[in-house]
Amino acid sequence: MPLDEHEHEHLYTGPISLPGHDPDPLIDSEPPEISYDEQRYPARPRPLRPRDQFRAGGLRRITTDPRLANGTNPSYVDWLERQSMLKDADVLARQLSGQPAMWRNPYARPDARRAIATSDVWFTAYPISLITRPGESFLAALGDEQLWSVFERIGITAVHTGPVKRAGGISGWEETPSIDGHFDRISTEIDPAFGTDEEFRRLCDVADPHGGSIIDDIVPGHTGMGADFRLAEMGYKDYPGIYHMVEIPHEDWGLLPEVPEGRDAVNLDPATEQVLAERGYIIGALQRVIFYTPGVKETNWSVTAPAVGTDGISRRWVYLHYFKQGQPSINWLDPTFAGMRLVIGDALHSLGELGTSALRLDANGFLGVEKSAEGLPAWSEGHPLSHAANHIIAGMVRKVGGFTFQELNLTIEDIRDTGAVGADLSYDFIGRPGYQHALATGQTEFLRLALTTSLELGVAPVGLVHGLQNHDELTYELVHWASHRDDKYRFRLREVPGAQLAEEIRADLADQITGSVDYNRIFTQNGIACTSASLIAATRGFVTLDEITDADVPGIRDAHLLMCAYNAWQPGVFALSGWDLTGMLTVPADEVADLVATGDTRWIARGAHDLLGVDPAATRSAAGMPRGRSLYGPLPAQLDDPDSFASRLARIIEVRRELGVATASQVDIPDVADPAMLVMVHRLDDGDPTIEAPIQVTVLNFSPEPVEGTVHSAHLVPLADVVSAETGATIGQVDDLLSFEVSLPPYGALFLTLEGGVSAESVR
Repeated sequence: MPLDEHEHEHLYTGPISLPGHDPDPLIDSEPPEISYDEQRYPARPRPLRPRDQFRAGGLRRITTDPRLANGTNPSYVDWLERQSMLKDADVLARQLSGQPAMWRNPYARPDARRAIATSDVWFTAYPISLITRPGESFLAALGDEQLWSVFERIGITAVHTGPVKRAGGISGWEETPSIDGHFDRISTEIDPAFGTDEEFRRLCDVADPHGGSIIDDIVPGHTGMGADFRLAEMGYKDYPGIYHMVEIPHEDWGLLPEVPEGRDAVNLDPATEQVLAERGYIIGALQRVIFYTPGVKETNWSVTAPAVGTDGISRRWVYLHYFKQGQPSINWLDPTFAGMRLVIGDALHSLGELGTSALRLDANGFLGVEKSAEGLPAWSEGHPLSHAANHIIAGMVRKVGGFTFQELNLTIEDIRDTGAVGADLSYDFIGRPGYQHALATGQTEFLRLALTTSLELGVAPVGLVHGLQNHDELTYELVHWASHRDDKYRFRLREVPGAQLAEEIRADLADQITGSVDYNRIFTQNGIACTSASLIAATRGFVTLDEITDADVPGIRDAHLLMCAYNAWQPGVFALSGWDLTGMLTVPADEVADLVATGDTRWIARGAHDLLGVDPAATRSAAGMPRGRSLYGPLPAQLDDPDSFASRLARIIEVRRELGVATASQVDIPDVADPAMLVMVHRLDDGDPTIEAPIQVTVLNFSPEPVEGTVHSAHLVPLADVVSAETGATIGQVDDLLSFEVSLPPYGALFLTLEGGVSAESVR
């Protein structure tokens, strides 16, 4: 598109010189020795010196067919720009800038307890899997008064909607479907497949009188291949600055693989990645390749087909994508700050336009990349820019009165450091594989190691979202232990390096959950695709799901409730999904064959479910997901049965609330007398260590057999009565050795408080 007069007046056509570069390519001088910076950032080859990189082409005015879908058609460019996220962000920013509401809330520091006070038990929805009434949208179903009455009876105070904005891509004039469950966002608009903006606002209004709030998603790490990416391919305005993308000069197109007809891009193989890195175009290999699949994704870089820009020039770009090829990564330190503007605009739209109270930050640990010294992978995890970017996002959200939580599957130190200035809460990737390993093996040793290590490194459970099944796999990458590969940990009566520990835990999980069954599947190198119920089924020896009869359901239900008690009876947020509430099993792989064909086995765990029993005859959700088998049934019927999963879950949550454990302080994970036991000791102090506070003890049995054992901790109070919060009965007394005896049934759970006794001051 031709530049307007204003742009033309400010077009700079002279030579450009950047710090550290020789502006004259004809002058060669050899430095006496290589500097640190030159070792860390090798000097750019001569073909990439500024005069060649920044040489501008002349303006071109071309008459085109109005049906063309490229940069020479002003109508097409305008159509893309009007639906781009960057355009929406700029409009929203101007509306909010200078308004008094921007200065009413503290925003500098995360505050987990303030966030928990807003909502401490979350329902995590997945839009395409919810069965609704015929003709009813997902958002209208979530805004149903009956559903919120049910949630209130159970104790659920927030709904995380999952991604509901338009996602996927644009090819020509047509939209293409999402390739990652709507996490490849291309718009701030609600996807019509899930409802409307007005239905989203009504959902927020309906939740409020029930004490509920709504949590939305933003994706600060990437977008889909929508209008913003298509405009970036054209080299249009600020749009290339949104992404980590590099234009490859025409003379080096021979280095690039061809893109077949009908494809957006092709992934670079490692050899091409290395050649482009050696020539200074890209920073090369990163610390790991997420979703690595031979022949599909071997590197984190892909190359586009030629795209005609508004100036008539064809360009090819190499772009970064941590995840799938259709999810180009956002550049948080481009001079245009276009990526930052886009993400902040999306967040403000959810908070200010739709009425949400909080936002989930997806893929927020990969916001900074930097070239390392020769021979080393680029620095792409735990980068300071990620911390800075997260501080900006979370600070902006707090500034307008909301809070954030992050899904950051990195080391415990990374979770601690990012959370110190960024998100108010972090998803619990520490205890989640630990408690599932405990259930799979009947032994809690690794879980106790994970919890004690987390406390020692400064990540308290009050800052975590403790979840059951969500839309993803059971993640067993165990990044912390794999990253501390040479550090030694005490496990199974010997010292084990972190890398070996991670391998052993992965092997245990794979063997116990997928080894002899046909209904749970390994998901690439990340984990296992399963539901909570199908995980339990595997640990209880069911080879096929058809073997499970009505008589087997109570055993699965009891183990499932143990998982709920573990997550709910400790500080932090407790989260569970519709698959948990209804006891869903995985769907047969052949029913989602087209979805798992690319290796994404997670689809077997995303079966359609009916929370309220609104359409018993439905075999699929409105989005087409096949209905899975439910072990527990719809929620209204469950709540009529005091022994049902939902009714017993409501009591677990009620006990949690009565004693205020959600905002307590965890002070000890003591050793245990029986390997199946787990003990967690908390001060019910609401985070104030200076006050005298009651002690609470959670005791769990991860075995299908009854256990007896001794609970011992230096934080117990001598001679205090040990009282069950569920029954009100005194079950024992703390002795002079700071211990007491307990008995637990199979998959048993006790929420205990200490009453009376001798204070520490009296003992001294």
